[in-house]
Amino acid sequence: MLERLVTTKELAEILKVSVATVNYYTNIGLFKICVRKGNMRLYDKKGTVRGFENIKHLRNEGYSLKLICKRVDKEYSV
Repeated sequence: MLERLVTTKELAEILKVSVATVNYYTNIGLFKICVRKGNMRLYDKKGTVRGFENIKHLRNEGYSLKLICKRVDKEYSV
């Protein structure tokens, strides 16, 4: 399982976004942390990339991050 986990920096490189963007998406609940090791956050690579593709699609459709967060919260709570 550990080979599927990536750091914040690795995830930013994979998604072609800044580390600040990954941290922001994590803080507002769009990305879920799998494991914490001290200050290091580890993410599930496959699931987070898939989630980011969904976020990009919704953003292109005109949805705000606030609405996307509400939608994600509903999906996680079901």
